[in-house]
Amino acid sequence: MGTVYRKTDKGQTEIATRAYRLVPRLRSALILVDGKRSEDELGKLILPPAEGVLASLLSDGFIEAVGGAPEPAAAPEAAVPAPAAAQPVTLSLDETRRRAARWLTDRLGPYGDPLTMRIEKVKTPEEMRATLELADAFVRQQLGAPRSQEFRQHVGLPTA
Repeated sequence: MGTVYRKTDKGQTEIATRAYRLVPRLRSALILVDGKRSEDELGKLILPPAEGVLASLLSDGFIEAVGGAPEPAAAPEAAVPAPAAAQPVTLSLDETRRRAARWLTDRLGPYGDPLTMRIEKVKTPEEMRATLELADAFVRQQLGAPRSQEFRQHVGLPTA
């Protein structure tokens, strides 16, 4: 069980505005830090040497340690996309933004960054729907129809 990190205010600002102009490798790692994943889990998602990347983000004040990784928290997260509900769930704009960004980052890594950045800038539900449809088309093209359906369910889009 490793240390769990979360974004600081400085880290949140970098994600929202790119004010500190992090290099893509550090920005991608910062996007993955969510306050739930352990250092070990992040190490599997970040290209080696992950310890150096996390240490750099920590020393520069973009992330902070919040304690050890809780074992039960990982199980519900994995169970979220499992239900095959035909009806879309109703989510707030912020929750939709978080869920879509996490899903795309987890499955596409740095290839999902352009979509993730676009989703972060969305201001209205109409914009969000159009952006999610664009993201879904990309997911379908890159990962196939089953992953597309999974994405649509996860972010509350109607499934076909």
